[in-house]
Amino acid sequence: MQEKLREHFEKLISLTDEEFAFVLSHFTFRKYKKHQFLIQQGDAVNHTYFVVSGLLKLSHTSTDDKEHILLFAMEDWWVSDDHAYLTKTNATMSLDCLEDTSVFCITLEDNQKLFAAMPKMEHFFLKKSHSGYIALQRRLLSLLTSSAAERYEQLLKQYPALMQRVNKTLLASYLGVTRETLSRLTS
Repeated sequence: MQEKLREHFEKLISLTDEEFAFVLSHFTFRKYKKHQFLIQQGDAVNHTYFVVSGLLKLSHTSTDDKEHILLFAMEDWWVSDDHAYLTKTNATMSLDCLEDTSVFCITLEDNQKLFAAMPKMEHFFLKKSHSGYIALQRRLLSLLTSSAAERYEQLLKQYPALMQRVNKTLLASYLGVTRETLSRLTS
């Protein structure tokens, strides 16, 4: 499991064995079962998570009990309610497991200690942050300017493996369409 985290870091930065051991000392490894929550709306958010294995769903439930799915996080992804994590406020989103999941997690305090001790880790997380922001912009533009069929095709092209791992009700919610509309798109 540790090697997956190291390989992930080394896509952007190089680490000696000693540096990686130091980095790893700031993380905790955890396993969660399918349907278990890592974050629940309204709770404090103490960690950001690197997904080693499994699949998670980040969502917000509105006052009318409608679930809005922001993203699915698969292997090699970072996920949290970033606003709550970074501002130490309560979660406006929930993060739950769609499959049994293994993660490495880090607190904001440990993350800041790591940045202070190793500027290359701050550089790594800045790059990941920029990538996430770009992906979020693309998703938002897609929701605002693309038809349901176009959003579905984009999803198929960008994340083909996801289609086998997520049921159609959740995919419909992610795409911002009804289950019936998604059924028409997939037939």
